[in-house]
This record gives sequence, C-alpha cells and structure tokens, in this order.
Amino acid sequence: MGKIVAIANQKGGTGKTSTCINLGAALVLDGQNVLLVDVDAQANTTSGLGVTIPEGNCSIYDVLLGKVDAGEAILPTSIDWLEIIPSTVDLVGAEVELVNAFSRELRLAKALKSMRDLYDFILVDCPPSMGLLTVNALGAADSILIPVQCEYYALEGLGQLLKTIDMIKDSVNPALEIEGVLLTMHDARINLSSQVIGEVRKFFSDNVYDTVIPRNVRISEAPGFGKPVVTYDTSSRGARAYMALALEFLRQNNVQLKTVRQK
Repeated sequence: MGKIVAIANQKGGTGKTSTCINLGAALVLDGQNVLLVDVDAQANTTSGLGVTIPEGNCSIYDVLLGKVDAGEAILPTSIDWLEIIPSTVDLVGAEVELVNAFSRELRLAKALKSMRDLYDFILVDCPPSMGLLTVNALGAADSILIPVQCEYYALEGLGQLLKTIDMIKDSVNPALEIEGVLLTMHDARINLSSQVIGEVRKFFSDNVYDTVIPRNVRISEAPGFGKPVVTYDTSSRGARAYMALALEFLRQNNVQLKTVRQK
C-alpha cells in the first residue's frame, strides 16, 4: 500500500515545491511509481512540471469539493511513472466553500484512499500556511516531511509547526509521524548556513536527513523548462543532492531499490 507524505512548512520559501517535484522524480528514477498532489493555489508543482490542464479537465479543487473522484483528476507528466493531481487558482475558494462541509478536514484522506494501491508513494505539496488545505494534507498523510531553509529565520515558526502537528494527531490523524526534516538552500560559503544546520540537528535530533540540499541555480532554472532538476541537469549539485535524498528516503522506509530507470 502506497505511503502518503505531506511536504509542509507554514513558512514560505523553504523549498517545499522543489522538494516535492525533485524527490518525486528521483524516486521514479529509483524505480518507484509516484503520484504528486498539488494542494497549493499557486500551482507551482503543476507548472514546474510543465503540466497544462486540458480544457474541461478536473483539478484538486474538484476532488476536495467532492465533484469527482481523485482518479478522474490525474494527469501524466513528461516523466513516465510520475503523475499529478494538478492545482489551479480555483483552489483559493476551496477553504471558504468547505467551511460548513461534513468532515471537512478529511476530504483529501477520503479521496486518496483508493489511490494508495496504485502508487508506491504519494507526495502532497502544501501551501505556506496552516489553513484547511494543509490540515487536509496532514489528515491524509502517514507522515510529514519538513523542508527548513538554511537561513537566519530558519527556526522561526517551527515550534508552532510542531504544536500544529500535535493538534492534528490529537483531533484528526493520530497516526501522523514526522518523516524527516530536510535542510535546503545551503550555501557552504556562508558561516550562518553551517550554524543553522547545527541548530536544526540539535532541535530535531535524529529526524534530520543526512542529505542537505544546496543553493543551486539549476534547481531554480529547471521549473522554467517544466522539468525536475534530476532530469534537467543530471550532473548538477542540486540533482545529485535530490538523488541522494531519494536513496536515504527509501532506506528509511525499508524499501529495496528497484531497477534504476534512465534519466
């Protein structure tokens, strides 16, 4: 049964979308079948993979509102075995429309239940807030992966995030666990980056990945070409880091590496 991992941090600019796209693509290259779910109204995961929603096609908005089943909204990407439930700006209105809905916090969990048997992993890209959309993602997820930027305000808000996770566990999803904390945008030339790494490792102990994602121009460029960095520039530091993260992720989930696919 496929594992659902929400990629979340209420702080913006931490690399959530880049991690969702590139971890997903790297897992596919390692032989996994992956579904990405874009629950951010900015739809950057959708556009970052070069996915254009055909006229009349459904999106995550329709899924959350109960208008269609999740399977009806799935679209292919340019990478085989990597699929997506896309987002659109319509999602902005979803939180308002779901205010009085029955079991509103579990809409996504219900929708994705039937998808678990079709994929090895389902990665959910969350908006930079702790509103109803993120609560839905955490309600559906088995675990949460937290990207943390290697900058001055890195730990700002993490205490509140942990409180939110505890709240979700108490009231919505008792099985929710921390998948791992991922340090992103590391610049080895800046002493502060190394200090932040030390603080985060001290704060989260064994939950921090050994892999650190560097600040890398190729990671920033790749979405403009509708590609993950792991296929856009396979030799770049960013691509190598995300491939290393995928292997670490699989080891922690006790998943044996399948036949490696061509980049």
